[in-house]
Amino acid sequence: MRVSLRHFRFFVAVAETGQVSKAAAALFTSQPSVTEAIKTLESDMGVKLFDRSSKGVTLTYEGGIFLQHARNVLAAAVNAMLAPQLVQRDMAGELTLACTHTVTGYFATPLLSRFRRIFPEIKVNLVEFKRAEIERRILEGDIDLAICLLSPLESGDQIETELLVRSKRRLWLPANHGLLDNKSISLRDVQMERYIMLAIDDAEETTLAYFRDAGLEPNVVFRTTSMEAIRNLVAEGFGVTILSDMVYRPWSLDGVRLAAASISGEVPSMDIGLAWSRNSGLSRDAKLFVDVCRSGSGVLAGTVYDEPL
Repeated sequence: MRVSLRHFRFFVAVAETGQVSKAAAALFTSQPSVTEAIKTLESDMGVKLFDRSSKGVTLTYEGGIFLQHARNVLAAAVNAMLAPQLVQRDMAGELTLACTHTVTGYFATPLLSRFRRIFPEIKVNLVEFKRAEIERRILEGDIDLAICLLSPLESGDQIETELLVRSKRRLWLPANHGLLDNKSISLRDVQMERYIMLAIDDAEETTLAYFRDAGLEPNVVFRTTSMEAIRNLVAEGFGVTILSDMVYRPWSLDGVRLAAASISGEVPSMDIGLAWSRNSGLSRDAKLFVDVCRSGSGVLAGTVYDEPL
């Protein structure tokens, strides 16, 4: 096979950005190089990875399956580079790590797996809370470290943060929706649609805030705490939603396709990162966890990034 890590990296970039031109810019390379890498992958694998259109590319069903494996390959490469530098693998210890619901399901697991492989004798006590509770427990010293949405933090002056990833929020809609033919889509366009609201973490509060800032209000017809319910409802045409690329998948559980489109105007990204007490600082074990996060935040399996940092 002619495939190298470079081909995997190019494929993931195209899958995440939805456009060869954007992938090339992010990788500091040329569009023909990216196009040729994708063609090589498709040729060697014997499957079509992307559907092409004038607006960009979308993953095929086979491409979606391959994306998970490609991210795993890149994460393994990072681990291989990092492992020789960490000579104290027998280091023993313990830390308490808090996450919010979305972060636990879509972001934290690869980090936890990587940390356990590198420092198998350091025990991580994982707990899940709402973000306000996480802030309170950080300040009270009940947890050593948190991975959560960083904005807005109510106690920002007392909590140290480090951004790991900034994930763009886009409009999810059925694959045959008429808005996909628009040159641009605004929040006013979205206001005219039936809206499916995600009601976990701070999703609803954040959504209502940026609609209010635009002088608008979404036409909410259903609220749910289930991400898969939202995927199914959107794919089947019961409404639209605006959610982060981190949780986007192009297929519902029933195998029906959905699409994601950019929105013009001020829709904030979803920023995820680390948080800890500014006064207490980081324990030794928490600092090791932070170092491992820094080493691999751009190739975490199972997530979709616009701007890995």
